[in-house]
Amino acid sequence: MKKILVLGLPAVLLFGCQSDKPKPSLAEVFQNINADEASHAQGYEALKEATSVIGHRLTGSENGSHAETFAFDFLKKNGFEDVAFMPFEVEAWARKDINLHIQTSDSTWQPEVVSLAHSPVHSDVEAPLIFLGSGLRKDFENHAAEVKGKIVLANIGLEPADSSAKNLHRSEKTALAIEYGAAGIILYNRVPGHILLTGTASVTGSLNPIPAVNIAWEDGQKLKELFDKGILSSAHIRMNNTSQMIKARNVIATVKGSEKPDEVVLIGGHLDSWDLATGAIDNGIGSFTVLDIARLFKSANLHPARTVKFVMFMGEEQGLLGSNALIAQMKKDGTLDQVKCMVNLDMAGNPKGFTWGGREEMKAFVDSIGAIITGVDSSFADENKDGLGLHSDHAPFMMEGIPTLGVVNNMDPEIYKYYHSNKDDFNLVTKSDMDNGARFTAMLLYALADAKTLPAKRLTSDETRDFLIAQGLKEEMIVAKTWRWSE
Repeated sequence: MKKILVLGLPAVLLFGCQSDKPKPSLAEVFQNINADEASHAQGYEALKEATSVIGHRLTGSENGSHAETFAFDFLKKNGFEDVAFMPFEVEAWARKDINLHIQTSDSTWQPEVVSLAHSPVHSDVEAPLIFLGSGLRKDFENHAAEVKGKIVLANIGLEPADSSAKNLHRSEKTALAIEYGAAGIILYNRVPGHILLTGTASVTGSLNPIPAVNIAWEDGQKLKELFDKGILSSAHIRMNNTSQMIKARNVIATVKGSEKPDEVVLIGGHLDSWDLATGAIDNGIGSFTVLDIARLFKSANLHPARTVKFVMFMGEEQGLLGSNALIAQMKKDGTLDQVKCMVNLDMAGNPKGFTWGGREEMKAFVDSIGAIITGVDSSFADENKDGLGLHSDHAPFMMEGIPTLGVVNNMDPEIYKYYHSNKDDFNLVTKSDMDNGARFTAMLLYALADAKTLPAKRLTSDETRDFLIAQGLKEEMIVAKTWRWSE
């Protein structure tokens, strides 16, 4: 019988259950994904509604609870019966009030400031300031005798002289300040525009003993100038915050595998955000793309061999709380070994390729899928690359030896300077970025879930240790106190 592929053919016809009908090729599935997303995309409009109606999505807050319900209802509305809340209870931090006074030899100045998460519940610290450049370990080592009892001033990014160095996370710079006996730390933003940035300053997820704050790049440059002139004398940080047990819920929807239901491909993105703005970029675009991919799987009637789980994590911003809770639950019920790989979407949009998370054995597979996507849609650049970090929801899976993947973004670079900031709002979001993110990532996800075999297997504990060392992550994890192997 002659086979004719018609773009936009109703999913029930293309993927009908006739027993004598051959399984569609990946190219045919990808064509259908394209057609469905072109006609039925909902991610952009759903994010627009959520940011307008809910606002920020801070874990443990009323807003955060509304966001969890919004995601659950979205999935139900789009045909999911197997959708559930996964509740967890953890200690979570929230800001209250803060003041920063800078004392020079002849005046007092009060720059705009925000607390970094996991700063003390109460702090009232006044001490001399010391400028430590990029706040790397070498900077602390070079001034070890001078740091104790002082408030450190450092770039949250890298100073020009350190442009070739590997930066540390803000929490790791704070950990160094604690290690060397500092009384506090002021990190200034790396980009201009009077942008204030927040985020956790704790490597452990517990409260720090010293205050950590962020100021704008412009104010950081002013402080550096005053320091160089020798007229910068001291800083006075006063803050109040809360840290208390909260309840939150991951949202999980499941498409059961048609041939290998006990093997799971998991895709996730953190639904929560910080509270300075509405978190449209971090991580509205990622989590609402996951929601739209889930919708697409239902709408296009996709039934790959393996089970697919779509997870909206809460608590990522306060220390990967939701993803760690899911790992703990899977260990408890004995299902973690079912997870064959994890795809993470964090600030992800308009992919031009995919990442294979340091697992070189995945490269050929990812390249082959990219080539099929390009054959279906030439707008996909197929620029795949390696890439691996620690500070998102893939990390708990990576630490368990599970292969992780992501996307190579191709969005306007300007939007990234607003992450975690007081200006991360919906005006930064582009519909095509989200639509392309949904369709191209859905293609990768289906290919992973329907492959006869996956080239990367779960690593043993020792293999995971060696993998992390090879990826250059050991020192960073030791600073972060997440290295569980003997040194």
